[in-house]
Amino acid sequence: MKIAIGADHAGFEYKEKLIAELNAQGHTLLDFGTNSTDSVDYPDFAHPTASSVEKKETELGILICGSANGVAITANKHQGIRAAICWLPELAALARQHNNANIVCIPARFISATEALKIVNTFLSTSFEGGRHNRRVEKISC
Repeated sequence: MKIAIGADHAGFEYKEKLIAELNAQGHTLLDFGTNSTDSVDYPDFAHPTASSVEKKETELGILICGSANGVAITANKHQGIRAAICWLPELAALARQHNNANIVCIPARFISATEALKIVNTFLSTSFEGGRHNRRVEKISC
């Protein structure tokens, strides 16, 4: 699967670990930065990641910052993006199954790197259920 990924300074280390793990699983990742732990502004990385998913250059996206709130708020400004903050694998599954989320947002300061990988793997391997959920998802865009 082709996946967009981006993070701010708080998510940089998790981003690097996720890229290594997901590449080893055979996924292709487009890395939209950041490239260090130096302080940066999360929208500079959330917008290009979301744009890649929005334009269908990538199938799904991953965004990481300290709380996941900033990147989720930013990504959700894009039409067609449904970015979900997930701190448990069960939330990632429901975000895909019921909301057809296309970007998972990880709160690096509140979960372990191991938990982040479990969340991402669940997100990537779970499909949208459609049905009654499709009707609801179609009502999201303004």
